[in-house]
Amino acid sequence: MTTVPYAKMNGIGNEIVVLDLRAGGVTVTPEAARAIGATPGAHFDQLMVLYPPRAAGLDATMKIFNIDGSLSAACGNGTRCVGLLLMAAEAKSSLLLQSDAGLLTVKDAGDGMISVDMGKPKFGWADIPLAEPFQDTRYIELQIGPIDRPVLHSPSVVNVGNPHAIFWVDDVTAHDLGRFGPMLENHPIFPERANISLAEVLSPDHVRVKVWERGAGLTQACGSAACAVAVAAARTRRTGRHVRISLPGGDLVIDWRDDDRIVMTGPAELEHVGELPAAIFAGVAAA
Repeated sequence: MTTVPYAKMNGIGNEIVVLDLRAGGVTVTPEAARAIGATPGAHFDQLMVLYPPRAAGLDATMKIFNIDGSLSAACGNGTRCVGLLLMAAEAKSSLLLQSDAGLLTVKDAGDGMISVDMGKPKFGWADIPLAEPFQDTRYIELQIGPIDRPVLHSPSVVNVGNPHAIFWVDDVTAHDLGRFGPMLENHPIFPERANISLAEVLSPDHVRVKVWERGAGLTQACGSAACAVAVAAARTRRTGRHVRISLPGGDLVIDWRDDDRIVMTGPAELEHVGELPAAIFAGVAAA
């Protein structure tokens, strides 16, 4: 083996690379993930690595890397990209994928749309996790700026596969998230770091969002953040449980169902396919 194929994709602008390694023989390490991201044509926000299924009825086991080589338990946009790729290749209308966040059901929603069941949100402070107890995670004590005139304050926090903090603002374009994002992502209150979102409620069923992703920085879209914002907006009575989330790269529809599961629906796109040198990967015998 001298090369390994990859697919460069995107989910409403969220840059995704998919590696289908279900045939075995290749292992991705954090070092390999960073090397892949530095390869011309294979830059990503998230790298979706598919390994053989661990149990009957599963289509694949999925590991997710951020561009800095860190692991992510969930990536909704990346999961839709995986769904588009595998359902087209295998003539299926649904998939069951194992991720670090649990089992994810992916379905063809028609009209070029793909739905992903992202599971149930977690609201307990220890489940998010936070470094100290908060009885009500709809708002926590965290702010940027002067005490008497904070620039950002009182975020809602939730875990949707990954930790998320949502700051409610009047205008997402009025704040420099590229400046505040690194500080907030790495704030001591978040022992596992956090995805940071600015959310502007436009109507009871429409929210505009800007995201700083843990391990990736500013991105055009983040599916798990869209889910986190939708759930937090409903929980704080800003919206209903069915909302459209507008991100810089496009729109996602989020349904927080009565059974507590979050279903995200949106498009995915294949940009190109390519080959990676096998020398990037650990555990590959020399050709």
